[in-house]
Amino acid sequence: MSILNVLLSPDHLVVAVDTLAEDAHTGAHSAGAKLLLIPQHNLVLATRGSAQFFLRIYELALQASFRADFTMEQLMAELGMVIDKLWPAYEKAAIEAGLLRSALGTELVLGGWSAKNGRMVATAYAKHDSATAAIVQCLDGGLASPGEPLKGRSDSFELVDVLQAGRLQAAWLNQAVGRQVAGGRLLVAALSEGQALVQDLGTL
Repeated sequence: MSILNVLLSPDHLVVAVDTLAEDAHTGAHSAGAKLLLIPQHNLVLATRGSAQFFLRIYELALQASFRADFTMEQLMAELGMVIDKLWPAYEKAAIEAGLLRSALGTELVLGGWSAKNGRMVATAYAKHDSATAAIVQCLDGGLASPGEPLKGRSDSFELVDVLQAGRLQAAWLNQAVGRQVAGGRLLVAALSEGQALVQDLGTL
């Protein structure tokens, strides 16, 4: 459980994640990188869920980004199938390590500047079990996960509002679960044409 928020306009993409990571075996907390850049193509990949699965997806996306014929549109189209292909092995290893099948899941967002479309684009992916194909959704205005604590709030690209939304989500998640599952600091990747900036907005 963690925070994954996306704000999307034709000219700007903002992706926000918390940094709280939890060791699945010991429960120890640390700071985790839940968003990573593919800078030469002005792309960001971010996650909510398994860090190990996220890092494997990022590794493959980064390798693909070196291809001479690479396009973000092709990567976005293929990523759902890649998630489905990798999931059974991840699920098997996680269960063998003692994790509950019901606790497994990942949400991913891939977004950035599309030269083909002349605007920012982003796609969200969700996967929870081997029996069901990954859910793939092209984003329009954005995404808030979890969305429940932000109902009634208008979207805002202002960083003070992005931080306040993250704090509301972290408090809601921790209360809902009964322990700290979201927190640390709020990291934001802000992308525009030709630029990607990562900022630490502060403590959640």
